[in-house]
Amino acid sequence: MNGQHGGQPYAAHYAEPYATNPYAHEEPEEMVELNGPRAYRSPTSYDHQGHDHQGHNFDFHFQEQPSPRPAVIPYRPGLGQNPPDYTSSPGLLPTPRTSYGPDSFVNTPYDSRSASPTLRLTEVGLNHQYHHSQVQSSASLGLAPLVTTPASPGFSKDWIQSGSIARISERDDIDIWKGWKRWVFKFTPLLTFANTSLYLFYLGLRIYCIISAQNAAGVSYAGAWVFVAIEIAVMIPSLMHNCWTMMALKKRGRPKLRLTGDDCPTVDVFVTCCGEEDDVVLDTVRGAIDQDYPFDRFRVIVLDDGRSASLEESVNNLAITHPNLYYMAREKIPGKPHHFKAGNLNYGLDQTLALPGGAGQFMAALDADMIPEQQWLRAIIPHLLVDPKMALACPPQLFYNTPASDPLAQSLDFFVHVIEPIKDALGVAWCTGSGYVVRREALDQIGNFPLGSLAEDVATSTLMLGKGWKTAYIHEPLQFGTVPEDYGGHLKQRTRWAIGTVDTAFKLKFCLWGDAVRKMTVAQRFSGFLYATLSLYTLLLTASLFAIPVILLWGKQLVAYANQDQLHWLIWSCFATTIANRLCEFALFIPAGYHTGQRGSRYQLWMSPYIALCIVRSFMLPTWLGGQTQAFKPTGSLGSALNERDPKQRKNMFVRMRVILFNFMALFHFAFVYVTLVAVVISTYRCFATESGFKGVVICLITHAFWPPLTFLFICTSLWTPVSYAIDPPSMPEREELLTRDPKTGVAHPTKKSKKIAFGGQAAWFELEYTVATVASILIFVYSFFF
Repeated sequence: MNGQHGGQPYAAHYAEPYATNPYAHEEPEEMVELNGPRAYRSPTSYDHQGHDHQGHNFDFHFQEQPSPRPAVIPYRPGLGQNPPDYTSSPGLLPTPRTSYGPDSFVNTPYDSRSASPTLRLTEVGLNHQYHHSQVQSSASLGLAPLVTTPASPGFSKDWIQSGSIARISERDDIDIWKGWKRWVFKFTPLLTFANTSLYLFYLGLRIYCIISAQNAAGVSYAGAWVFVAIEIAVMIPSLMHNCWTMMALKKRGRPKLRLTGDDCPTVDVFVTCCGEEDDVVLDTVRGAIDQDYPFDRFRVIVLDDGRSASLEESVNNLAITHPNLYYMAREKIPGKPHHFKAGNLNYGLDQTLALPGGAGQFMAALDADMIPEQQWLRAIIPHLLVDPKMALACPPQLFYNTPASDPLAQSLDFFVHVIEPIKDALGVAWCTGSGYVVRREALDQIGNFPLGSLAEDVATSTLMLGKGWKTAYIHEPLQFGTVPEDYGGHLKQRTRWAIGTVDTAFKLKFCLWGDAVRKMTVAQRFSGFLYATLSLYTLLLTASLFAIPVILLWGKQLVAYANQDQLHWLIWSCFATTIANRLCEFALFIPAGYHTGQRGSRYQLWMSPYIALCIVRSFMLPTWLGGQTQAFKPTGSLGSALNERDPKQRKNMFVRMRVILFNFMALFHFAFVYVTLVAVVISTYRCFATESGFKGVVICLITHAFWPPLTFLFICTSLWTPVSYAIDPPSMPEREELLTRDPKTGVAHPTKKSKKIAFGGQAAWFELEYTVATVASILIFVYSFFF
């Protein structure tokens, strides 16, 4: 396909579903009915991204705001029956319910602590002038003036004024990428425009040459038409994404801020878990309670949907020395829908109303495996305080157990460092499920977390945008978690995201119209529409994979032309398009890293059959033909885990190959690669058998299998990923070896080395393959001047 789609950053995991759960107190005409089939089941676990492992689909429906329940205060050894009394702290008393919405920021729409204290914003740096931004307090009992308390030890520097918001830098990503990379990235919109223009010209020329060839020869070039048709089908989402990428011309203005002093807004930090290992959850809990944040201004609440007795005991033991730590586990009645992570979060929101002092001014959430950095809250909350319409701020999800070369493209680095910053500049930052901090009145207006969504996180932020609130993406490394450590877990996670994308896109009318998205801007609607349709794009991409081997086995040429001049122009335009695409990739991938971007491009190809299969099963097949809304489910019985990344416990290669090829259906990838290579060999043999002379053979090869930039080579090496992973999976050390642990407190954080993805042999191999394809395109371009 001329490599155009291969180099573009398509990803099913870039788009997650939206849902709706309108605020129960609105007028009836504001409510949107979204109905569909229901599929309830017994309680089960959900992964750290917050989705159940079977990916069942639920209706979006509306939840009446629950009335405050009686306090559920767990007994803590050594503390007696009653928890510490927080009501003596300013701002912890409930305030009256008043009006709603971003324009009524000064009022709190529920019984809670005050929404925002009076703050000062201090801008710092060389020759910077101090200036102040006043944010009104919403509480009848406001916080004390913030300038009366010394700055916390971590921020006690000359340029920080005590009790204010410090503006550390003009950019929040100052520590992530800088220098020449930022200068080159500025050319991304221009290069994207040039790439798009050249590709449109190339396709137009291809069509013109096919018509000319047919008129001259009096025959139909069916193979060339099929090839062009597939390229056009793939081009449509490519053009949409290119148009969106060109919006990178709009610069981000997100500074790096820190909240200093001890008079801070109150926060309820939820740690959601459901069946994860206790050690993993406890590392997250310890990181949460170890925040550089005033002790009496935040609570950490473990919401255990797995109701683990051992975890409860461990949390209660920690609570002896950390009385702002709570353990809660809701009752889940078999047969009654509990809505997985969304239901768990809503239960936590409900219970905080009954805790001493009421609910916090803000709510924060951490996935079970996401260890926050110590400055997490002080880094996120200022962005909510300086703008009264800011409903939610979210940092990236980063990982510390990603293997060298990241063979399955699990790091999400392209999304984290390229996609989300662009979306943030357009005002459409998404909540990505962990590490976010949200304003309680914004949650209250949309009726808390929406039920019936496979991705309540992005659904929540989208509904907030639809109500006129703002969302922010804070591009700082503030949390680190773990990626799935097995091939099957990775497939379930990514196909679940794709299904949720399509499911909720239909329910929200692709963010184009309806009450749920009424106040969205044009850019927000376009972004929501784009990333919803890109999951459906996998159907076209999967179909396009068959084009080259079918046409080559058919014995037809990929490119038709009427004369030598047309062939010259076709080669020249193809060469220009290929080089422009390479340059565009290089500039666009810079923030995430060039190899990260290339991994993402290959990921689109080998994951597309899985995603397309799940979409067909979920939305096209009737139930009597096996249709059901769920993530990828392996066939047969696995018997035991492969432990493929454990060099001591992994199954032998025969077992790994059998499971991945048959149970996880990678046999399709295996067969596709061999059929394509056989087709290339047959096509090459025909050229040598039917053509005479060096020129005739070369032209035959170019117009059949070896049309630049050797698309079959990129497709085959990409589709071979599951097979190569089964043969030689990466080895990873034990999780404890990736952490630095304080022997006294037990607090652990990832090592500096584990936060970075090592450059491995696979990355070197793919770079060699890419270089060969580029060099071949250059040689063909040069040779075209000699015939």
